[in-house]
Amino acid sequence: MNRKIRVIVVDDSALVRSLLSEIINRQHDMECIGTANDPLIAREMIRELNPDVITLDVEMPRMDGIDFLGRLMRLRPMPVLMISTLTERGAEVTMRALELGAIDFVAKPRVGVSNGLQELASQIVDKIRVASVAQVRRLPTAPAAGAQAAHGAPSGRPAAAVSLLGRVSTEKIIAIGASTGGTEAIKEVLTRLPADCPAIVITQHMPPGFTTSFAARLNSLCQITVKEASHGERILPGHAYIAPGGKHFSISRSGANYVAVVDDAPPVNRHKPSVEVLFKSVAACAGRNAYGIMLTGMGADGAAAMREMRDAGSYNFVQDEASCIVFGMPREAIAHGAADEVLPLLQIAPALLAKLRGGSDQVHHRI
Repeated sequence: MNRKIRVIVVDDSALVRSLLSEIINRQHDMECIGTANDPLIAREMIRELNPDVITLDVEMPRMDGIDFLGRLMRLRPMPVLMISTLTERGAEVTMRALELGAIDFVAKPRVGVSNGLQELASQIVDKIRVASVAQVRRLPTAPAAGAQAAHGAPSGRPAAAVSLLGRVSTEKIIAIGASTGGTEAIKEVLTRLPADCPAIVITQHMPPGFTTSFAARLNSLCQITVKEASHGERILPGHAYIAPGGKHFSISRSGANYVAVVDDAPPVNRHKPSVEVLFKSVAACAGRNAYGIMLTGMGADGAAAMREMRDAGSYNFVQDEASCIVFGMPREAIAHGAADEVLPLLQIAPALLAKLRGGSDQVHHRI
C-alpha cells in the first residue's frame, strides 16, 4: 500500500526536466523513474518502465505533445499532467490536451522558469497525486461519429437540443461547479442545452489566462452564448458565464435582474475562483429559482454551499462516481445532503431540461 507514485517527466528543456525530477523526488510518496527530452524516447520509456503518471510538455521537437498525447490515449491510456506555457497559444493547446484526455495541467512561467517551478512545486505534486488515482478514458481509435455516439462520447456538437419555447421564466438560473476533469464535463452539459435555456453561471477551477480560451472553445460548440463573466454585467438567459481564472465570481440582484460580481478577494477553500463563493450567492439571490450542478473535481469546494442552495429551495444534480474523472467534490456534495439526483454525466442535461419543461414547484420533487 505504501508503493510510491512512479512518474516519467517528458520535456525538451534539460532545466525543466531537472527541476521537475527534483520536486518529485523530494516527496515521500512519489519518485521520478525517468526523464525524456522528446516523445519518441518517452514512448520506449513508458513501455519499459510502466509509470503511474507522466508529465508532458506541450511544445517539443520531432512530435509535439498534443500529437503524442492523442496517440497515447488511444493506444495506452494513462494519467497525464500537461506542463503548459502562460500564452494564448499555450492556453488553446491546453484546452485541446484536456479534450484528448489529459487529467490536468500546470501553467509554467515564460521567464524565471527555475524560481517559477519551485513556487509551483506544491501545486505540481498535488496534481500528480490526483492524476495517479483519476479515472482515465481511452480515446476512440475511429473518429466515426456514429460509433462514438453509441458509446456515449459525442464527436463535436451533439444533436440540437429541443427549444424550451419560452416555458422558463427569466428568474431561473443554473449554477455549475467543477474542478479536475471539469472542462470536458462542462462541455458535455452545455452542448446539450438549447439556445433559450435559462442563464448559466459556472465556476471551474482554472488559473488566469486559460478561461478566455475555455469560454471561446465552448462558445464555438454550444447553441447558447458562452463568455467569461465581467463585473457588473447583467446575467441573461441563453448565456453561460464562466468565472475568470484567478478571480471570484458570484451573482447579486438588481431589481428583477441577476448581475455578475467579479472580485479579487482572498482564496476560499484554497481556490480562486471558488465554487463555494458562487453557490452561496446563488442560494441567497435565487433560492427556489435555481438549479445546481456539481461535476467532477478534487476536494470539497462548493459542497456546503450547494447544501445551502438546496435548503433555499434549489434543485441539485450531482455527477455520479462512474462518470467522474475525480469523485471528490461530487462525493462531498452528496455527503452534505446537497443532491436531489445523482446521475451519469450524459444524463444531467436531459434531466435538467425535463425539470425545466415540467415547470412545477421544485419543493414537491424532492428525493
